[in-house]
Amino acid sequence: MSFCSFFGKEYYKYNFKPGIYVCSQCGHPLFSSRSKYERSSPWPAFTETIREDSVTKHMETLTAYKVRIRWFFVFISHEFLNDGPEEGLSRF
Repeated sequence: MSFCSFFGKEYYKYNFKPGIYVCSQCGHPLFSSRSKYERSSPWPAFTETIREDSVTKHMETLTAYKVRIRWFFVFISHEFLNDGPEEGLSRF
């Protein structure tokens, strides 16, 4: 995800091939393509992590969590509550 930008380099935004998105630093599995959905930002958007225990979440605001890799403690994303493609779903 660190390779995304608003200037035509949205490498993963339009990629909907089946697969697993992993951390570019440690290779830890984070998201499945099954939970990916189209969004207007250049970053890929997901509704859930591949496993509930693969990340740790720390409340940043009332509607967002800061998400880190559980084993590596690298910041990878935010979870925005009730901001997914359907009512009640989160967005990563």
